[in-house]
Amino acid sequence: MPEKELTQRTSIGPELAYVAPPSAFLVLTELPRALAELGSLPLAAPLLMTADRGDGHPVLVIPGLSTTDRSTGLLRRYLSALGYDVHAWELGRNLGPRAIGEHGEKLIARLEQIYANTGQKVTLVGHSLGGIIARQLSRRRPDMVRQIVTLGSPFAGDPRSTNVWKLYEYLCGERVSAPHIRAQLIESHDAPPVPSTAIYSKADGIVAWQSCLEPETPTTENIEIPGSHCGLCVNPVAMYAVADRLSQPLGQWKPFGRTGLRALFYRPGHVH
Repeated sequence: MPEKELTQRTSIGPELAYVAPPSAFLVLTELPRALAELGSLPLAAPLLMTADRGDGHPVLVIPGLSTTDRSTGLLRRYLSALGYDVHAWELGRNLGPRAIGEHGEKLIARLEQIYANTGQKVTLVGHSLGGIIARQLSRRRPDMVRQIVTLGSPFAGDPRSTNVWKLYEYLCGERVSAPHIRAQLIESHDAPPVPSTAIYSKADGIVAWQSCLEPETPTTENIEIPGSHCGLCVNPVAMYAVADRLSQPLGQWKPFGRTGLRALFYRPGHVH
């Protein structure tokens, strides 16, 4: 199939819609934009700490493709400062099945450990590939998961709608066209069994933002923010939205509010 036709047809099946990945300009500006987001944290800190305090429930933060717990360190420190019982995933570099086990058994064990130690359902926060994994984890252990928040996670489309699908194949040791990957992605399109929020940016330079959208249901939502892909875990606008979602009382989930000053930073999210 000629390359130009990929923008018009799916590449691994009719259920996985292909969207052209982000432009070269967005890719090349990812690093400087992420560094700018990181640099804005000291100025944003006073506003970030105005977020509602947490109730102490456990939160498991899952890093993105090829990154480790270091990439989520500032986000975890922020959530801890708000009163949550925050946990790193502790499985090293996120290389998909090479890190979590062929059937996700290592990450399932990590979730079960946190649940057993705390006696409470766990909120899952995942960046990029980490968000895809979080959604699948919630399907395996819905009784242990409170809610999900994804950050730039392309769970709703053809994996070739990203600029890193070849890197995924190289690092994770599996082809994105493999039948089991295709089956997991098709399953991932459906809303998770727990409340779920997708935070995304139309300026994402790594994944097509259209692949990051939750379907419209009573317990799902999409929050559009300005920013890069790599900087989502240090983007003050994203961090505040994560904190807001986590602050909801158990069993009382409702969509993100965009009134007042929030309207300056948060646009109404699209639906898948």
